Amino acid sequence: MMIERDLHPDVTLFLDQQGVIQRTAVSSLVSYEALQDWVGRPWSETVEPSGSDALRRMVEDARVSGVSAFLQVNQLFPSGRSLPIEYTTVRLGGDHGLLAVGRSLQAVTELQSRLVEAQQTMERDYWKLREVETRYRLLFRASTDAVLLLKADSLRVVELNPAALALLNRPSQRATALIGRELLPLLESADRDALRFMLSRVAEQGQAPGIEIHFGQGGPICLVQASLLSSESGAIFLLRLIPGDQGLPQVRSNLPQLQTFIERMPDGFVLTDRAGLIVRANQGGLDLMQMPTESSVLHQTLGRWLGRPGADLAVLLANVQRLGAVRLFSTTFHGELGMETDVEISAVGDVASEPEYISLVIRDVGRRLLPEEHSADLWDRLGGLTGLVGTHSLRALVEETVAVVERHYIEEALELTGGNRTATAELLGVSRQSLYVKLNRYGLETDCARHNNVGD
Repeated sequence: MMIERDLHPDVTLFLDQQGVIQRTAVSSLVSYEALQDWVGRPWSETVEPSGSDALRRMVEDARVSGVSAFLQVNQLFPSGRSLPIEYTTVRLGGDHGLLAVGRSLQAVTELQSRLVEAQQTMERDYWKLREVETRYRLLFRASTDAVLLLKADSLRVVELNPAALALLNRPSQRATALIGRELLPLLESADRDALRFMLSRVAEQGQAPGIEIHFGQGGPICLVQASLLSSESGAIFLLRLIPGDQGLPQVRSNLPQLQTFIERMPDGFVLTDRAGLIVRANQGGLDLMQMPTESSVLHQTLGRWLGRPGADLAVLLANVQRLGAVRLFSTTFHGELGMETDVEISAVGDVASEPEYISLVIRDVGRRLLPEEHSADLWDRLGGLTGLVGTHSLRALVEETVAVVERHYIEEALELTGGNRTATAELLGVSRQSLYVKLNRYGLETDCARHNNVGD
């Protein structure tokens, strides 16, 4: 009874001295099996042949010593099912024969199979990981792009490829000499805060515009682009370094005094390429953009800060390329921190057609009243309507007032765009068809043709 309670047997067999089954008892695990068919059969015939001899030796051991060691065999049940069962045999004493107590190892076997399968899966994943890592190493070292990996929390160099060593003018130095060092001390002091600011934006927003940085001790000028990666050891910044002669046009005046004057201008000064990408900006322009340093806006499109991204810049660039210059282009500047400023932009290209670079002067006009001649002209027109009071209905007076104001601003827009109807429609926020109707209504087709003889 003690053995049965401790082992919780699934199969119990009562045997005679020669190992012939006299009686059986089973647990709920195999209760559906008709084990009475085993009665009168040698126990060794109810298991797979590979275990028969071992069972006979176990019966002999129990008859001689009183108890046998544990033995695992595959038990064949009358239904044809085979289960791994671990048996031990005990002599009951006298002529009562032997008692064989067995416990199913199916759960253990299944667990072992799962463990083996899991181990094999882990090994396959490990070798796949090694293969991916090997490919990464080969690509990292063979890449012609200069790449640096930095720990996000300390900005220490984790790894850099040979292209980065060559760019930093250290091809003869081993990469291990820089690994573990902080990157910021390698930069000129003026660029360290700009790099910190860019990386903080990458960490918070997932992306940030590239910036221009200068490596000290005769190092190069590079455009730096960054992205954030995750790893087991923590977040990592991946920095791509583009040499200055490839990433940004090096547009700088040879007159230091002129640069000083441009920097001290109260108005914003921005120099862009023909696509509108910024290559120079003074402090006034940075204040309107609400950006900390010039390097944080380089190689970014100016349209990012204009009132209607894409539309205003496209109109401005189109007119500079067509006319060579644009003056008093009205729009709104949207700063990075949410400040909105009404501005006027005057722009000129370095050549009359297809300019390589475009310089823009941006003036804050948010606090300025309408120019005297324009406001006087508009008020004169509106003042003439007061004599119609009493002779026209209120609805007719309102319609006439709206027509005067509408005509005035269409004329102003035509003046700004040089008669370009497409640009005028973009500037006024109406469709071209709607603008054509209004031009015909107010008799302004001749003004449009005067500005632009070839049309749109």
